[in-house]
Amino acid sequence: MENQTIDSDDWPVTTEFDYGDSTPCPGTEEKHTAAKLLPPLYSLVVIFGFIGNMLVVLILVKYKRLKSMTDIYLLNLAISDLLFVFSLPFWAYYAVHDWIFGEALCRILSGVYLLGFYSGIFFIILLTLDRYLAIVHAVFALKARTVTYGILTSAVTWAVAFFASVPGMVFHKTQKESTRYTCSAHYPTDTAINWKYSYILKMNILGLIVPMLIMIFSYSRILKTLLRCKNEKKQKAVRLIFVIMIFYFIFWTPFHISSFLHTFQGLLFNSNCEIKSELEKAIQVTETVSMIHCCINPVIYAFVGEKFRKYLYAFFRKHVAAHLCKKCPNLYREKLERVSSTFTPSTAEHDISTGL
Repeated sequence: MENQTIDSDDWPVTTEFDYGDSTPCPGTEEKHTAAKLLPPLYSLVVIFGFIGNMLVVLILVKYKRLKSMTDIYLLNLAISDLLFVFSLPFWAYYAVHDWIFGEALCRILSGVYLLGFYSGIFFIILLTLDRYLAIVHAVFALKARTVTYGILTSAVTWAVAFFASVPGMVFHKTQKESTRYTCSAHYPTDTAINWKYSYILKMNILGLIVPMLIMIFSYSRILKTLLRCKNEKKQKAVRLIFVIMIFYFIFWTPFHISSFLHTFQGLLFNSNCEIKSELEKAIQVTETVSMIHCCINPVIYAFVGEKFRKYLYAFFRKHVAAHLCKKCPNLYREKLERVSSTFTPSTAEHDISTGL
């Protein structure tokens, strides 16, 4: 998992990493906090993250039918969140108990967690670039923003995310430490500190610095273009992706900062057990907050994406209300037909520019 900065070998937290510290601090308070706090929070994230993102996948495939590059990227973003959610029940159990799932699952789930993390931010970057092309380079976008190119760039993105996640799988293993079995990263002893630093730097650069630079550039150009043309439809088209971007940074930036400070504390300031304890608590809190992010995108679609709300309403009227109220189908049939008539082939081009 993400948090690869834990010092104590006996911590029942989401992840454990042995960096060869000669005198690890006890961390007893943090152990008990993690065991009580993490399982219920992870359970809520799993429930809401799974339901919300499955609804997004359903709407995109069944109603939108993946007619644009934006649809392809939004679908892949939902799949990234689902991958992230998939690993959480195992880490929730591990927060309280020993690792009982074996070495194969230890490696696989660590890789899946990282794959969900990296692919998620990469697809948010692609969505930002998609908006940039559609608004700033509209003529070129007519040729470039196709479903075919969307599928090709998505495949490349998954490949890059996979290779970024490989170290998490390669160095993870199970081993018995004291009286319990752990699933943690064990780097070669002579280069452990270099692997530790490079891992955190890679996570910070790919997960925060690069996305921030790309998004600042893209949205500055987008805003400049919108101020010139003052096109209300284009402004609405940008709003969804902009909100997705903002929420990503709100939920993930504190964790990136905490992990950086924890990893490089020996270089940045004089550290002691009290400071380590505070930083480890900060990582626990910020990592848990960051995981909530996988539940947020479906909520954003529901509040910001006007068409998504209509499609979702149509789905519940047809498939949920129909079963709950079998004797009153006329109550939802008329509204469903009215909603369906809104999305005729003539509106497809508008859908391409507005996403959800």
